[in-house]
Amino acid sequence: MDDCQRLLTTVRGCRLCAANLPLGPRPLLQLASGAGILIAGQAPGRKAHESGVPFDDASGERLRQWLGVDRTCFYDAERIAILPMGLCYPGSGKSGDLPPRPECAPVWRSALLAQLPQLHLTLVLGQYALGWHLPRYRTLTAAVADWQATLPAGVLALPHPSPRNQRWLAQHPWFAAEPLPVLQARVARLCSVP
Repeated sequence: MDDCQRLLTTVRGCRLCAANLPLGPRPLLQLASGAGILIAGQAPGRKAHESGVPFDDASGERLRQWLGVDRTCFYDAERIAILPMGLCYPGSGKSGDLPPRPECAPVWRSALLAQLPQLHLTLVLGQYALGWHLPRYRTLTAAVADWQATLPAGVLALPHPSPRNQRWLAQHPWFAAEPLPVLQARVARLCSVP
């Protein structure tokens, strides 16, 4: 077992915030040292928690469409790493899921990111991941709009692919027309997708 696998085994056994998780701990992430793409999300949703598969819901379908990949490519840890800010489902609130648990990222994130030496592209989904990966931006919309500045450095902010984000997508039609085709071309190159 290599260092990455040992760390994953330890992380998957984490019970750090078990008392605060309505469905109990079930850390969901996907990681292998060969991954060239990182999806830095918020936290798993309820459906993902139940299935044990990250982005196993409508958000995942939309995200795969945005990337231009199928499920096989998406769930190949040697191509795509999935590392949310909170590794477990945090529960639901009035307008969607609660924020990621604050204990998680300080304990695990740096060690997990260190296992990705081949990383060429980081996709930042949501405000909490933005705060870690692109802290100079005050809003996610500002970071998404500045894609021509961040993408050359290998980082791209995306709106959350949740169906709840229909309004944002309707208000920002340039997102589908401008950064998405560039993103799909880059993902295709990194994943060797025809």
